[in-house]
Amino acid sequence: MRLVFMGTPAFAVPSLRALLEAGHDVAAVYTKPDRPAGRGQSVGISAVKRLALERGLVIEQPEKLRDPSVAERVRALAPEAIVVAAYGKILPKALLDLPPRGAINVHASLLPRHRGAAPIQRAILAGDATTGITIMQMNERMDEGDILLQEETAIAADDTAGSLGERLASLGARLLVDALAALVRGDVVPRRQDHAAATIAPMVRKEEGAIDWSKSAVEIERAVRAFDPWPGAYTSVRGKLLKVHRAAVVPSATAAPPGTIVRAAMDDLRVATARDDLRLLEVQLEGKRRLAAREFLAARPVREGERLG
Repeated sequence: MRLVFMGTPAFAVPSLRALLEAGHDVAAVYTKPDRPAGRGQSVGISAVKRLALERGLVIEQPEKLRDPSVAERVRALAPEAIVVAAYGKILPKALLDLPPRGAINVHASLLPRHRGAAPIQRAILAGDATTGITIMQMNERMDEGDILLQEETAIAADDTAGSLGERLASLGARLLVDALAALVRGDVVPRRQDHAAATIAPMVRKEEGAIDWSKSAVEIERAVRAFDPWPGAYTSVRGKLLKVHRAAVVPSATAAPPGTIVRAAMDDLRVATARDDLRLLEVQLEGKRRLAAREFLAARPVREGERLG
C-alpha cells in the first residue's frame, strides 16, 4: 500500500521499519516537532525521525493537526491508509476520513482493556498476567475503533515498562504487517469492542514515581517496574533523593511503621510497607551512581530504624 506513517517514540520504530521491509510505499512520516530536552535543553529529534532521516523519507512535523493545511497535504500524498503508532497527537476527523482504508493504529494492550496513553505501565501496575497488541481501525473516540487483529503475550515477573515495551513494539510491527496484508486480501473482519469492559490507562505523571510506603510491598514493587525507565521510582533518606531501580517482595509480619528500614546488613536492605517488606535490590542516592544493595550498604548511608520518604 501507499501509506502515511505517524509515530514518535522508540516504540513506533519497529513498525515503520517493518512497513518498509514489507515493501509498502511510505509517502511521508509524521512525527512530533523537535523539542529541547535534557539538562542542556539541546533540541532532540524523535526516534522515528531518526529512522526516517536514515531512510531518506519525507518528514512532516506539524504543530497542530487541525490546521487545514495538514489535511490538504495528506490529501495530496494520496495514501491508501494512515498508520499510527504512538504518535502522541489526536487525529481529527478530517484526517481519519481521508484515506480509502482509513487510519490504522498499533495499540499496546488487548483492547478494550487499558485504553489511553500509558497501557504498558498501567498493565504492570494492575498486576496483569498478560497484555498484548491490538491493531485497530481508528475513529474519533480514544481507542474505541474496531479490532482487526490481536495477539497476547505474558508479562514476566521481572518485566519493566522498558523491557515489556520493547517486546510489544516488535510484536506490534509483525502484527501490523499481517493486518495490512489481510486488508489487501480482504479476509479480515473488523470486530467491535466490548465497551462495557473498557478500562482507562491515563498518561503517567512524573509525581507518580514517588513511592507511597503506605501501600503494600506488592503494589510498590509493581510501581518500581512500571516506572522504569521513566519517571523512575523514588523516595528520600536524610533529605536526599533515593531512586529504587529494582526491588522484591519479602513476606513479613513486621509491625514497624511503613517506610521504616527494618534490615540493613550485608546485601539485605528491607523496608516495611503496609503489607510485607520491600527488599531494595538496586538503588541510587542523589548525586551517586546506581549500586547493588551490598555496595550501597557498605558505605553505611542508612541504619535500621530510619524512615524513608
